Amino acid sequence: MDATLALKAFILGVVEGLTEFLPVSSTGHLIIVSSLLDFHDEKGKVFELVIQTGAMLAVCWEFRARFAGVLRGLATEAAAQRFVLNLMAAFIPAAVLGLALGGFIKGHLFHAVPVAIALILGGIVILWAEGRNQPARIDNVDVMTWKDALKIGFAQAFALFPGVSRAGATIIGGMLFGLSRRAATEFSFFLAVPTLVAAGLYDLYKNRALLSVDDLGLFGIGTVTAFVSAFVCIRWLMRYVASHDFRPFAWYRIVFGLFILLSAWTGWIRW
Repeated sequence: MDATLALKAFILGVVEGLTEFLPVSSTGHLIIVSSLLDFHDEKGKVFELVIQTGAMLAVCWEFRARFAGVLRGLATEAAAQRFVLNLMAAFIPAAVLGLALGGFIKGHLFHAVPVAIALILGGIVILWAEGRNQPARIDNVDVMTWKDALKIGFAQAFALFPGVSRAGATIIGGMLFGLSRRAATEFSFFLAVPTLVAAGLYDLYKNRALLSVDDLGLFGIGTVTAFVSAFVCIRWLMRYVASHDFRPFAWYRIVFGLFILLSAWTGWIRW
């Protein structure tokens, strides 16, 4: 395997793992970083989706006891059945809209400038949401109803636009709909599993002609790196939300987005 490609795979894996569950947009960061690394051709786009599997597996490992309990009780326990129903309800809006609009979005918005605009607007929304100080009515994902989950699902659909952030949309959306910061963050982790699996499998199938056995090493490096960095990020984020809000991420988004726009306008970086 080419050493340069391996290094690019490693870097993108770290970026994916560190940004997938933070409200900063993993897709947006991957678009920006892959552009800088000159790894944004059609195979590169498939690579970015595949390595999301590593981040998803980190969630499965961190919450393995929870998922195992749900599987064991799925046939007999109301709580396990409600958990699965909520995930299905939250997954449907993005799945339907993704199938309908995915081609248009990828063809027109997967570029640095649209990502920068979405980063800035998303940062403003986070600042607004955090400033509301709305009391939470749901402090545990186990008491959510399917209607609560469906609302979060519609919020997640905004993340089809690169730069919005799937984690940001679900967490901030959950908080606006009455979830505590911790409950919204935890549900965002759980919802990542069906969302990332479906997106990865769908794009793999559509782009199967681009793949070959020679890509296994490259994809393996990215996936493993994404798993490790995502696992570290999940552990850190659950501690962070216990006593902090998301304003620092909002300011990061705004500053980063403005930098991208400024660099594009001045020609410092040819995106």
